[in-house]
Amino acid sequence: MRISRDAPEPLHAQIAASFREDILNGRWPAHYKLPPEPALAEQLGVSRGTLRKALAVLIEEGLLVQTRGRGTFVTAGVLEPQIAQRLHSLSEDFRAQGHALDVQVVSARLEGLQMAVQALLGAPPGTPGLRLVRVFRGPQGPLAYLVNWVRADLCPGIEDVDFQRNSLFDVLEKSYRLPVAEGRRTFSAELAREDVAEALEISTGSPVLYLEQVTYTRDGQAVEYSDVWINSTAVKVTSLLTR
Repeated sequence: MRISRDAPEPLHAQIAASFREDILNGRWPAHYKLPPEPALAEQLGVSRGTLRKALAVLIEEGLLVQTRGRGTFVTAGVLEPQIAQRLHSLSEDFRAQGHALDVQVVSARLEGLQMAVQALLGAPPGTPGLRLVRVFRGPQGPLAYLVNWVRADLCPGIEDVDFQRNSLFDVLEKSYRLPVAEGRRTFSAELAREDVAEALEISTGSPVLYLEQVTYTRDGQAVEYSDVWINSTAVKVTSLLTR
């Protein structure tokens, strides 16, 4: 690309406009990795500060995403949480990428753990659990429907937490000193049943991405189980791999 130091537009705006054109016309396809910042700045003949301003514009527009230690990538045009490779909550991943997220708490109450959940969490019979049901919404509508079960015997009073404002992982770690260290996530494709379809505002039987998760503390204690249904028309799960 050519940039003009005599043009009225700032250099970073010219660079952002050129990169935007490359993305929108397909020269830079989804998941294309940009060259490293030092090489790209040298190629353009600008400082790294100027280049970073240009990248920040496109990141804010949702056209690029940066991953610490991996680089800068073209997005796929939909939200791309990296929950397939990092033990972040869905809300943490969305917010880390700068996406506005509205959390609707459908219910948060103590119930007896279901037998299957009780077994997965290694809880004694009769252990109470927090059943937390939420819908995550973005500007384009519902993104995910979540049902979390938390061992309430390890988190007394957790049913009173405002989960519209607080991340579940943050509450476990900061309020209850339960450091989230490990997790097992299983992904599968499903057809939306009636309650999932209603929460995601899609038709019953529409394809959704289903995620099942068990979360463990640093000492191996299973503390949380979750079922998550993701609106696959609005969100794609991305995994960056190394060999």
